Amino acid sequence: MSTQAETQLAVEGGPPVRNDLLPYGGQTIREDDINAVADVLRSDWLTTGPMVDAFEKDFAAFVGAEEAVAVSNGTAALHAAMHAVGVGPGDEVIVPTLTFAATANSVVFQGGTPVFADVRPDTLLIDPEDVAKKITERTKIIVGVDYAGQPCRYDELRQLADAHDLVLHDDACHAIGAEFNGRPVGALADFNTFSFHPVKNMTTGEGGMITTDDAEAARRMREFRNHGITTTHHERSEQGSWFYEMPDLGYNYRLTDFQCALGRSQLAKVPEWTERRQAIAAQYDEAFASLDGIQPLHMREDATCAYHLYVVQLNLDALSVDRSTVFDALRAEGIGVNVHYIPVHYHPFYRKRFDTKEGLCPNAEAAYERILTLPVFPRMTDGDVRDTVNAVEKVMAAYRA
Repeated sequence: MSTQAETQLAVEGGPPVRNDLLPYGGQTIREDDINAVADVLRSDWLTTGPMVDAFEKDFAAFVGAEEAVAVSNGTAALHAAMHAVGVGPGDEVIVPTLTFAATANSVVFQGGTPVFADVRPDTLLIDPEDVAKKITERTKIIVGVDYAGQPCRYDELRQLADAHDLVLHDDACHAIGAEFNGRPVGALADFNTFSFHPVKNMTTGEGGMITTDDAEAARRMREFRNHGITTTHHERSEQGSWFYEMPDLGYNYRLTDFQCALGRSQLAKVPEWTERRQAIAAQYDEAFASLDGIQPLHMREDATCAYHLYVVQLNLDALSVDRSTVFDALRAEGIGVNVHYIPVHYHPFYRKRFDTKEGLCPNAEAAYERILTLPVFPRMTDGDVRDTVNAVEKVMAAYRA
């Protein structure tokens, strides 16, 4: 039986559930990953070399796409895709507001206008019904974001895109390893973008990838990542040539060979790590099924979730405090909770530049006041999971209305 001292919240002076902070996410690096990087560091090519092409081929095969283009980070992946489609001034791109700012920023980089769509309240995925309302004659792309690792309703989004002759883009930065209707994320849209930041489901340190079946678009993105130049140093070396041209303006968005070596090594482990993430999520689901004050996101039967994040929504009517207080209490208990995300249209830049206001996306705005991200990553032990559950139960009991 718990004593009064054990049930007193750490934030109020009681003993914490754990003394070391458990982060919400983190990379897994093994010896074979380190050896793969070391082998490239001993080679002649540290960048623009053969490992880039090898990683792209492996990644395309993994997701079932014809082409994969490696870039320096997930934001660069989004930007390169917008460039390949030809987004420019006067164009509109529909994006969900509940996402990381880079999804919308990539549109602005090209001079386009992001149009913010609301999300469904149970999954927090973009709502196709709201997307339909926001399509205009200036709309060029619909972007779905696979929030927390669950794929969007690409059947409904595809129907909308085809009906209005629009490009469909999957921001899949959370979702490598997930599937929708038996098809892997990475082959669900015209363009699919990934991030390999250390908190993602695999890492290259920093890095990103775009997959597509459009070979011409892939060529444009490869030039775009290399200043807009038609050939790489490695290609010119193989040809014994010095000549190159820059037909278009691009950026230095290249991914190094040693990062690509890490990516190839990590990619092979994605199925194992996805299974572990799903197992952790299943433990959470069971623990929280009957816990007042907290509700995990709804998971659809037609999709599998890669669980980049494990997000819950607080039932504030059942609690005596707000999300900020729960956040602070859980951090004090040693659980590194986070919040994903502030709706993008709330950010000062978008308020000033595009005159966005509260009330634009009511479901996302209401969710933002209630969401919390709990730890989920493959290195977590079952003991770490129990600590998280115990801390949540402790806080929920203390703040029950």
